[in-house]
Amino acid sequence: MSTTTLVRPRPPLRGRLSIASLTLGIFAIVTSEILPIGLLPAIGADFGVSDGITGLAMALPGVVAAVAAPAVTLTTARLDRRVMLCVLMAVLAVADVLAAAATSYWVLLVSRVLVGLTIGGFWSIGAGLAGRLVPPRAVGAATAVIFSAVPLGSVLGVPAGTFIGDLAGWRTAFLVLAVLAIAVLAALLMLLPPLPAHQVTSPRALLGVLRTRGAAIALLSTFLIVVAHFGTYTYATPFLQNVTGLPPAAVSAVLLAYGIAGVIGNFLAGRAAATRLRAAFATSGCLIAAATLLLPSIGGTAGGAVVLLMVWGLAYGAVPVCSQASFGTAAPHAPEATTVVFTSSFQATFALGAFLGGRVVDAFSVSTVMICGGLTALLMAASLWSLTKPR
Repeated sequence: MSTTTLVRPRPPLRGRLSIASLTLGIFAIVTSEILPIGLLPAIGADFGVSDGITGLAMALPGVVAAVAAPAVTLTTARLDRRVMLCVLMAVLAVADVLAAAATSYWVLLVSRVLVGLTIGGFWSIGAGLAGRLVPPRAVGAATAVIFSAVPLGSVLGVPAGTFIGDLAGWRTAFLVLAVLAIAVLAALLMLLPPLPAHQVTSPRALLGVLRTRGAAIALLSTFLIVVAHFGTYTYATPFLQNVTGLPPAAVSAVLLAYGIAGVIGNFLAGRAAATRLRAAFATSGCLIAAATLLLPSIGGTAGGAVVLLMVWGLAYGAVPVCSQASFGTAAPHAPEATTVVFTSSFQATFALGAFLGGRVVDAFSVSTVMICGGLTALLMAASLWSLTKPR
């Protein structure tokens, strides 16, 4: 049976609620993954480590997720997907509690390993389930709703977590996320039907996707733009505090503006990617380059920083949509395999970007990392335009 076939006739409302529970699950995961962006100085001060070393808390989940995406999908391919999603959400709750209770930086990193495991498994499994929960005519809209959780993590999750951290301490922010993960677990148990495995993704299918020219171009583009983004955005809070001179409350507001722009970019890209994927992806790279290259010169003022962060958010909101669409276009016959490749490559590059950015910040300055990221984003746009030009 195809994964686009309903498990059983289900009331439309229950199908929509099931999609909402998956969306909320990915929202909780994305927020857990990127929350340290807003809390980086506080976490580093608590454990007595530099911003660059604290950035490992951002890099580590991506490394684990890159391995977990294919590993979990392949090893659990014949298990009920509902059971797997519930187990992974329980792991996320444990990870967030462990982070909140961490007595040393190394304990915090252990919690981040668990977050990475959840990301790789939940995202790869959950992102492709819309076709089994809603009627065929609603699959496209349902999938878009599920992936809207990615920018919403920036819009609501990071600013809200940063605000909670400023009021009650960064550990409280992780405890709130643990409560959210438990609530999502309860929703998944109540709303999802049994989802026995119907399509088994094999190593051969994954290799088949990787061998296509389109996938190679998608990998290169994703690598360059995600390194550029997370190598810089991971250190946006230190930049806004130390260079722009904003207080913590104002930083939360700027990150909120960034996130709102990201949601707008996500939906604009959803439309553009269907007909003008090459232009949409390259444009996002150019805008990220412009924002990060200009930040060291005009980001010293609050007005300049806000405008550039909003441009940056608008551009990055398009990146996950365009990246996934690029992989999907490369191998339309293997949707589950392309989702695994997308998740794995995206997360691995996310981790590398955060790690490399930390090394630049510690060796030079937070302004230097913005320039390096901008040049990398320009390289992405130029290479994509050149490799995908009409023949």
